[in-house]
Amino acid sequence: MTSLAERFVHRYIDHLRAERGLAVNTIEAYRRDLSLYRSYLEDVAIDDPLEVSGEDLEAFVGWLRQRSSATGGAYAPSSVSRIVVAVRGFHRFLAREGLADEDVGTQLGAPSNARPLPKALSIEEVGRLLQAPVGDGPLPLRDRAMLELLYGAGLRISELTSADVDDLDRVDRLIRVRGKGDKERVVPYGELADVALDRWLVSGRPQLAGGSPALFLNARGGRLSRQGVWKLLRSHAERVELRDDVSPHTLRHSFATHLLDGGADVRAVQELLGHASVTTTQIYTLVSRQALQEVYQRAHPRAQRR
Repeated sequence: MTSLAERFVHRYIDHLRAERGLAVNTIEAYRRDLSLYRSYLEDVAIDDPLEVSGEDLEAFVGWLRQRSSATGGAYAPSSVSRIVVAVRGFHRFLAREGLADEDVGTQLGAPSNARPLPKALSIEEVGRLLQAPVGDGPLPLRDRAMLELLYGAGLRISELTSADVDDLDRVDRLIRVRGKGDKERVVPYGELADVALDRWLVSGRPQLAGGSPALFLNARGGRLSRQGVWKLLRSHAERVELRDDVSPHTLRHSFATHLLDGGADVRAVQELLGHASVTTTQIYTLVSRQALQEVYQRAHPRAQRR
């Protein structure tokens, strides 16, 4: 049976042939590159390209660099850049056709950058962002709770927007989320996130509630969308003068990086992020050499003279 990914790729190839008028060899190159992308989606159990996140695309670049090319060697940087161009074009097509809410391909950055991962925010920068929503109205209270939970629990944007009020365990400060392939996991969140959630649920949400079970609502009382979260985050990041590539995944990546910098075990971080493989966690969590040195000095019995 043809997968959704295969059908969408065929549609994009038809677009390149009929509307862009590309040469036959160029079309075949796109087909080969997107066939690799489909293989990656199969490996991570994603059938629908509309469910792909920026995080998935970044993991794809890491996946690609670990594979052997047709000649048996690693993919050359120029080949990786070419494949990235094809994937970016594919997701741009999905957005322009109105099939996807957003063009997630933009999160890969320009191919010449060859950066597979976003840069984590510093703890000080995260603090500025979380304090950006100001005021006691329902929307600032919502935004503060939303940002605190994104960072405090390391959620994917889809996990945040699909969460319902009943998914919260306020006693033990846990949230049940639905991740890739509808797999559920339970994630803890901190006291500061709990305070923000309490203010939103008690003083903010009742002013917007229109019968939706959603944890986070838009101004009309419906479930807050992924696109809505993106716009709000970008607006708050701009207000506190953070760089212009801050995204929901930036907070998730910062969550993981700060945990590892603090000495957390990579397997524990894997569970918190909901990654099926620890290899994916290692791709997303860059630990500074200084942090590793500090952990070593603190933990190894022969690190220092007694």
